[in-house]
Amino acid sequence: MDVHTPETRSYNMSRIKGKDTKPEKILRKWLWDNGYRYRLHKRELPGKPDIVFPGLKKAIFIHGCFWHRHNCKFFKWPATNTDFWKQKIGANVKRDKENYTRLQEINWRYMIVWECELREKEQNNILSRIQEFLKK
Repeated sequence: MDVHTPETRSYNMSRIKGKDTKPEKILRKWLWDNGYRYRLHKRELPGKPDIVFPGLKKAIFIHGCFWHRHNCKFFKWPATNTDFWKQKIGANVKRDKENYTRLQEINWRYMIVWECELREKEQNNILSRIQEFLKK
């Protein structure tokens, strides 16, 4: 059972952002501090990647563990309205796969960074992976 009234839940959900999220800001600051220059949310590319390196033809998607169904301890199916959420999140995952395929078809490489990877304990691991991705 939901602990909020439908009005409160609706208000909370309306405040969820798609751009300039905390994980995005963490990664963008690290990239900038380490000399990487990038573009944000290029509409011309499939999936509108969060961070784009046009000269390298590389893109980074920063996915929330819940919204994109990451297999980690931070993803849990909601207990209420389960059918709706399975359909919603399933559609997100399907759309993501289609966008990745379309990016590859136009010779772009991409990387997915999960929200949980940008938590303090995990950051060193993911930041070294990003450096490797951008060097290749």
